[in-house]
Amino acid sequence: MADQLYLSLWFPNFRFDALPGTLVSVLRQFAIVSGEKRIAAASVYPISFTESPVYQRIYVNDDRAQSSEDSIIENAVAEATEQLHDDMAYEFEMRWKLWVPEGNEAPISEAALDTLWRREPYTVKILGFGPEFDQAAFEQNGHIRIDFGLDTPWILDEEQKEVLDEEAQKYIQQNIEMLLAFTLSIEKNCGISSRLLWTESGEPLAEKLIARLQRLN
Repeated sequence: MADQLYLSLWFPNFRFDALPGTLVSVLRQFAIVSGEKRIAAASVYPISFTESPVYQRIYVNDDRAQSSEDSIIENAVAEATEQLHDDMAYEFEMRWKLWVPEGNEAPISEAALDTLWRREPYTVKILGFGPEFDQAAFEQNGHIRIDFGLDTPWILDEEQKEVLDEEAQKYIQQNIEMLLAFTLSIEKNCGISSRLLWTESGEPLAEKLIARLQRLN
């Protein structure tokens, strides 16, 4: 069953006024791995996620907007965090392309081993939490949390795993390598004190990924 995938980050002796620079650092690592240099959207939530955003901006990142500098990481973060409040959460959306089978809404079957694969954009949300947001939820969520969405690009259903051909295994492995590259890049360059890759259900994702890589190699 598909599960929501997150990466939580904690920083040593973290000060709230350092949040904008810390967000920029994490977003830059994502840009390096994904090849996407611009922010797709930014939102600021007060109190908790049950409240409506007090700030929201969606950027148009196509050929018409190449001259605009507003969606560059540093500029988008500076605008959204212009007024820091310790009971707010600051969310930035970026995209990367992952391999998915055509018609991936349906399970892969024995008759579909020749399924064509394509790279599709997936939205990743990178959030920075104020210390009073959602009753100090950062203690569990991290000072910064990355929301990857559903884990299906990396962990397929059990019945799908048994019928993957060699080509399909290659694509899944490339998705896993991108996820690991992003995680390791943060660990190396962002000065974190700890990190946790986890799923909403609490199932041990790390063990799943290791088992998946062992199956593919």
